[in-house]
Amino acid sequence: MVHEISGWRRLVLWPLAMLLQLWGRTLRFEIDEDARRAITKRDVPIAFILWHNRLFLAPEIYRRYRGKRPLVALISASGDGAWLTAFFSLVGMRAARGSSSRLGREAATALLAAQRAGYDIGITPDGPRGPMYDVKPGAVIVPRRTGAPLLVFGCEFTGVWRLRSWDKFCLPKPFSRVRMHCEVVTAEQLADRENGLTLLRNRLLALNPDPEANAR
Repeated sequence: MVHEISGWRRLVLWPLAMLLQLWGRTLRFEIDEDARRAITKRDVPIAFILWHNRLFLAPEIYRRYRGKRPLVALISASGDGAWLTAFFSLVGMRAARGSSSRLGREAATALLAAQRAGYDIGITPDGPRGPMYDVKPGAVIVPRRTGAPLLVFGCEFTGVWRLRSWDKFCLPKPFSRVRMHCEVVTAEQLADRENGLTLLRNRLLALNPDPEANAR
């Protein structure tokens, strides 16, 4: 069963979505030229790869750096995922519903179709339930099949609140600085699945300095 948000709940979500968009626009992004070139490259569709606890930044990254190229994100079929799907739809992003535990095959098929149609796709390799900072095998299935490059994202915050969720979700404080990091991983580097998963995890950890990661 795929949970959905409709009716009055969606109406309640609309002003919250507008508030979160305004919140995102107050953030001061810092990015070097190599990372900027990688993130703004639009000649081919790409796969966004970022930790689940950095999801708050996804709509603002998409708005600032990817222009009008549509994006489809992999989001859990759960009730929590329904709220995230509704929010993303209000800011111009689409969802493929599923995860490694629920509707995984259907979601992978939807992402494959989206990327072959020219859409960017978004994947949180440790979502939707963790463990935190653990890359699941499903994270490389679609990029390996389409041959699309992966954009591996990281960020550092000058001011951030951490929620008491399984991933210690990051909420950057309004008007704080966010230092962006971005690297390209090619589909060829994922040819060997196990080595590819290790590579992704190592690059994500390196690009997202975090005491929680060092504790694992």
